[in-house]
Amino acid sequence: MVIATPEIMETRRAAPASASPPSAGKDTIVDIDHVDFFYGATQALNDITLAIEAKKVTAFIGPSGCGKSTLLRCLNRMNDLIEGTRVARGTIKIHGVDIYEPDVDVIELRKRVGMVFQKSNPFPKSIYENITYGLRLQGRSDKAKLDEVVEKSLRGAALWDEVKDRLHASGLGLSGGQQQRLCIARAIAVEPQIILMDEPCSALDPVATAKVEELIQELRSRFTIIIVTHNMQQAARCSDRTAFFYLGRLIEYADTRNIFTNPANPQTEAYVSGRFG
Repeated sequence: MVIATPEIMETRRAAPASASPPSAGKDTIVDIDHVDFFYGATQALNDITLAIEAKKVTAFIGPSGCGKSTLLRCLNRMNDLIEGTRVARGTIKIHGVDIYEPDVDVIELRKRVGMVFQKSNPFPKSIYENITYGLRLQGRSDKAKLDEVVEKSLRGAALWDEVKDRLHASGLGLSGGQQQRLCIARAIAVEPQIILMDEPCSALDPVATAKVEELIQELRSRFTIIIVTHNMQQAARCSDRTAFFYLGRLIEYADTRNIFTNPANPQTEAYVSGRFG
């Protein structure tokens, strides 16, 4: 549990102007504006405003319970599956469209905003069927096209060479790191615009983690990636911009290099230097 010391509380009240989130610009794909989010009567996010740029890797960091995974799940409305949740104020726009408007097709939204979870969750199907599952739901059945997408997606996830001779074997027979890359391949098969990653390496060994991190670097030219991580070294290695959260508030959002070498907010400095968290 994080203890809110008087120093931390003071920095929260008096954050420097340079820590303010940038306004949305022409390269913004996700525009989050003054969002308050609740689980029942409990407020989990308080006045969150930030603009996420297209085809960049953005990391959300902060101690457990700070709201980073909650915000991530707001971006494809996964929180809708939890009874009693609501965005009480503010807007979340993707390509200028408020995704919480009543006429938004949530299924279509989740095609455009894919997600990779903390624990790898391949379907109890073959590797091939894992990749084609979303395409078949879209009514695509041309085998030649499906074969093409399977190979392209597995190559994109740096997994093709490891599994090309056993595409019809169960995805559950892969190692943990391979399963996570299979889930990434499954996510990119439907060509989303944004990929959300919620602690994608927390259950992996260092070798598998390195492979996933290499994959993130390769995918950044094609997709907008938003990653939640407790591993600050991973955030520093993988991301272009980093947002630091504490107790449901966005404390600082800036270029990753600045967050880790010259943070504007003393509270950010205390967290990234390991003095609390």
